[in-house]
Amino acid sequence: MSDLNLVESIKMAFSSLRANKLRSFLTMLGVIIGVSAVVAMVSVGQGAQASVEDRIGQLGSNMLIVTPGRAAGRPGGAATARGAGDLLSYADAEAIQEANLPDVDKLTVEATRAGVIRFGPNNTTTTIVGTTPEYPEVRSFHVKEGRFISAYDLQNMTRVAVLGQTVASDLFGGQDPLGQEIRIGIVTFTVIGVMEEKTQGMNDLGDQVFVPFTTAQKRLTGKDTIRAIYIQAKAAEVTDLAAREVEAVLLPRKDSPDKFMIRNQQEILSTLEGTTRTFTLLLAGITGISLLVGGIGIMNIMLVSVTERTREIGVRKAVGARRVHILTQFLIESVTLSTSGGLVGILAGITGSMLLSRVGQWRTLISPAAIAIAFGFAAGVGIFFGIYPANKAARLDPIESLRFE
Repeated sequence: MSDLNLVESIKMAFSSLRANKLRSFLTMLGVIIGVSAVVAMVSVGQGAQASVEDRIGQLGSNMLIVTPGRAAGRPGGAATARGAGDLLSYADAEAIQEANLPDVDKLTVEATRAGVIRFGPNNTTTTIVGTTPEYPEVRSFHVKEGRFISAYDLQNMTRVAVLGQTVASDLFGGQDPLGQEIRIGIVTFTVIGVMEEKTQGMNDLGDQVFVPFTTAQKRLTGKDTIRAIYIQAKAAEVTDLAAREVEAVLLPRKDSPDKFMIRNQQEILSTLEGTTRTFTLLLAGITGISLLVGGIGIMNIMLVSVTERTREIGVRKAVGARRVHILTQFLIESVTLSTSGGLVGILAGITGSMLLSRVGQWRTLISPAAIAIAFGFAAGVGIFFGIYPANKAARLDPIESLRFE
């Protein structure tokens, strides 16, 4: 078919769509819903994956987290109840530090408890974190004003505190907190710094107060136990090696690998990415069923169109049109229906994903690849489901067609 005839066929296809606007729209509706759902769901899925990557990135891809007790059902470890023997101590962290492991860069600890913080008539309930000077660098959570806990503070058990942004706002409002005295329980602390504003997923990291671990141990908790040890490997590529080195230090101290768990951020990231990818593909597959339903609607309306235009087909054949011309004409009409629905569906999908992001506070990520695949699938549906009606039209006998009432 020449370029001129092809352009003419496309014009005729659009003319046919305009002649039956409502029918054309209803026919395209299945494709519109299918394409828009695929685009929106893939956008939600990829947005969720990007959020997971951001959360892991905030902690650092080269981060190891040592916690008490091993997760039930983990390969190579039995499920155990978490008892006194499963607790981590500050001495465990010191043992790792003193081992000078070749693939470990820095580490810090967290000992947490809930408590009421007071300043004058103001008070707030928050999380008190006993930690070490390496905390800001290891956790990528830095001081905005003042300074963080120093080695001197840790060694001398000074009563100093660093406030998260939320706590500073609750206690001081617009007043400068640096140098002010606050009370944690019955103990007075001097504010030496305020952390930057930061969230991790749904968690507000500003709703915390940081004090030297030794001070927390002596004046607030009376315990040597810690919630977690955060270890920064020298590079993301050596986190597995660092984990094995840390395990070699802790194993003789704990007698059993079931009494502690080392979580590798790289492993967590890979697992979550795989899960999110599978979930996204599942959503896209389910919504893709709408495209097949839309394709069946296109086939149905094209068969009706063939019946309605039987005499027209007979006339065209009588004046010299060949089978390929009739076949191409109806196939172009089918593809025009599906691709028009695809374009509308893409716009609807992008709009829908933006609404989900704004109304539902979900992160969405528009994927050009998903848009291209959805549009290509829509065009493929038009070709696949248009073949049979087009072939039926092309095979009509011209004499019988002219007699058709």
